[in-house]
Amino acid sequence: MTNNPKLLWQPSAERIENSNMKKFMGFANKKYGYNFADYDGLYEWSVNNISEFWEAMREFADIRFSESSDKVIDDETKMPFAKWFSGAKLNFAENLLKYKDDKTAIIFKGEDKPVKKISYSKLYNETARLALSLKEAGVKKGDRVSGFIPNIPEAVIAMLASTSIGAVWSSCSPDFGIKGVLDRFGQIKPKVLFVADGYFFKGKKIDSLKNIADIVKKLPSIEKVVVIPFTEASPEIKDVPNAILYDDFISNKSGLQLEFTQVDFNDPLYIMYSSGTTGLPKCMVQSVGGVLINQMKEHILHTDLKREDTIFYFTTCGWMMWNWLVCALSVGASIVLFDGNPFYPDPEALWRLAEDEKISVFGTSAGYISALMSSGAKPVEKYNLSALRAVLSTGSPLSIEGFEYIYNNVKKDVQLASISGGSDLNGCFALGNPMFPVYAGELQCRGLGMKVSAFGQDGKPVIGQEGELVCEAPFPSMPIAFWDDSNNKKYLSAYFDTYPGIWRHGDFIIINDRGGVVMHGRSDATLNPGGVRIGTAEIYRQLDQIEEINDSLVVGQNWENDIRVVLFVKLADGYKLTNSLKDKIKTTIRKNASPRHIPKLIIDVPDIPYTLNMKKVEIAVKKVIEGKPVLNKDSLKNPESLDYFANVKELKEK
Repeated sequence: MTNNPKLLWQPSAERIENSNMKKFMGFANKKYGYNFADYDGLYEWSVNNISEFWEAMREFADIRFSESSDKVIDDETKMPFAKWFSGAKLNFAENLLKYKDDKTAIIFKGEDKPVKKISYSKLYNETARLALSLKEAGVKKGDRVSGFIPNIPEAVIAMLASTSIGAVWSSCSPDFGIKGVLDRFGQIKPKVLFVADGYFFKGKKIDSLKNIADIVKKLPSIEKVVVIPFTEASPEIKDVPNAILYDDFISNKSGLQLEFTQVDFNDPLYIMYSSGTTGLPKCMVQSVGGVLINQMKEHILHTDLKREDTIFYFTTCGWMMWNWLVCALSVGASIVLFDGNPFYPDPEALWRLAEDEKISVFGTSAGYISALMSSGAKPVEKYNLSALRAVLSTGSPLSIEGFEYIYNNVKKDVQLASISGGSDLNGCFALGNPMFPVYAGELQCRGLGMKVSAFGQDGKPVIGQEGELVCEAPFPSMPIAFWDDSNNKKYLSAYFDTYPGIWRHGDFIIINDRGGVVMHGRSDATLNPGGVRIGTAEIYRQLDQIEEINDSLVVGQNWENDIRVVLFVKLADGYKLTNSLKDKIKTTIRKNASPRHIPKLIIDVPDIPYTLNMKKVEIAVKKVIEGKPVLNKDSLKNPESLDYFANVKELKEK
């Protein structure tokens, strides 16, 4: 990490004054008699006065309880398994459907398809019709309803209808392989499955019905498969067991009033999944109230989302950012769904969408920004992005060059918020702050109510040094359990084995003295040459500067009683891995990181393996080169890429 990161943007005094964060500060001051003048004071209060903060958040966000609670948390020192708002009753869908007017709720854009818009009133009516049909199909509180589905409006409606009944929603995107879906849904045994007949990718129509038929035949729990026509007007569904077309399933009654099933704050809402590259995916069960209050905190305070905003996130239904995006309905904003390849028909496809729909908050992944950089696209020169006020990035650490690219080639006056958390909490540990400046390579702040520290090797907090990302106090969106996990063995092992009573997330970070956070990669993929800990992101950050490299992956190989750093590079078109390019790579890493970061081996590979959620799989590659099995290749976007790593001769040479 550079000691003097470049200042890229500062919010105006007017923007700070009009922010929801500033208004919340005033709200908390008035409610509790405090005098917070800056975010630092607000943050310290939020993590040290847990009950006060989360009760203030509930009130400020207007989260609707049908029955209130007289206690925010049963024990502020209890982690895990603290009980939040015991006795409170609410419904997730009811809090997302507070608005029933003609304002646009959902904007949908698919490849080569005209934009489709749904108002809040129509969204309510469609949800009511589908909820009635689900009830008539026997779905009740606690049942699982799943989606193997593109990012289309019907996915949102199905989730809302399911949760309005108190059912538990879980989804995968249709690019998951059959085994990947069975590994997930086979564990949770859904009663109803929502699917589409296919999807579009790079202009090609991809049929899903054969995969769906194979999946359903191996999931006896599924009593109904609801097929949404997406690629065909009238798909043939006779080979899919228990299948019915969406229009034949949804009630034809009009003017229905939703009967929202009231559930406990700590009842299950979503089941999310770990990537599953080291075995069966872990099924993380998350609570109704916990997800709602934490995501509303992130939308309202950290993203500064307001009713007049239009928010987009490039995601699929298999990534937690879909769940996160949909919660923006609770604020009354317009959400933008996109399904397809973001570079089809050209690299600027999403920026035309941003101009056309006046997107004010544009969310994507660091991988997308890196690919956009490589394409040479300069949206600032072609599109009117006057409505755009914030760009969000997650999925992996965004390089300093990625930060600068946004300001040089997308928009100067924009808040770039790199955010980081995970499916585990369906939210963020560190993220944006509308009151703060943006520095290259840094996440602006730790999230309110998240007592995040960097633990050094002695297990104590450090500032300005690399350490393990931990959370030292309970937060409401922690998983309430893992599915079918007797004695919570898997759950406790996942987060609490290293530091009992303290959540260890598995990332290396640096927290600086102004509260900014720099991500240094997964700690389970840490490199330890000579016993010195190195985060992989430190190396990736340097490689992003080298135009000859299209992509890269770095692992530590056990070698002669030590660890040697091995760098795999996928070269840009027209380049070869010459000795001079190797020297350039080493010099860049030595100059901008340190001599210990320099790889012992640099090897050219045809492709870099990624999960379906576009995360590099360093651990899977490490297993392959060590001759160990990778148990779940179906969780990979390009599993064939792993084959190359099994027989790389340079890895066996002295």
